[in-house]
Amino acid sequence: MALIRQRAVKTLPNLIQSLCYESPKPAIDGRGQALPSLRRAFSLYDQINLIDNVPLDQLRFQGFTDSGFTVNGIEYEGSLLCVGNLLLSWSPKHLSHITPQSLSIFQIVRPIPAEILILGCGRQIQQINPEVRHFIRSTGMKLEAIDSRNAASTYNILNEEGRIVAAALLPYGVY
Repeated sequence: MALIRQRAVKTLPNLIQSLCYESPKPAIDGRGQALPSLRRAFSLYDQINLIDNVPLDQLRFQGFTDSGFTVNGIEYEGSLLCVGNLLLSWSPKHLSHITPQSLSIFQIVRPIPAEILILGCGRQIQQINPEVRHFIRSTGMKLEAIDSRNAASTYNILNEEGRIVAAALLPYGVY
């Protein structure tokens, strides 16, 4: 019995992988109709489970603390600025410290590095300085201001979709 179990455990990953990535011929029942495919269930899982399908060179937020973020398995303290797949430490410690000067990289980099800037405001969504809003609009980007936890998730989703996205994130512990 132990030998059968060992063999099954060894074979199962290969079986699942072949069901996920091969195009099997549909099985036909006695009435000439195609039988339901197990592949459908596995491909649905693959579509939902985006974590395993992220290219190695793509930034992915994996966690956060009150003082920083985990990106691609590395913990970073403080605020972060993401432009494409470039990750930078960012100086603002509070929403009131975010100014056009602190976002000046978006004025320098050409072509426009993103279609949207996701601004993580910390623990809560807060009113953005009109001067900052105007500055972001003047660069040709749209601004989405949300709490940092949701900002990191939104960045991941848009980045995985292949959208050109940037993020400026304050740590989640900022009020």
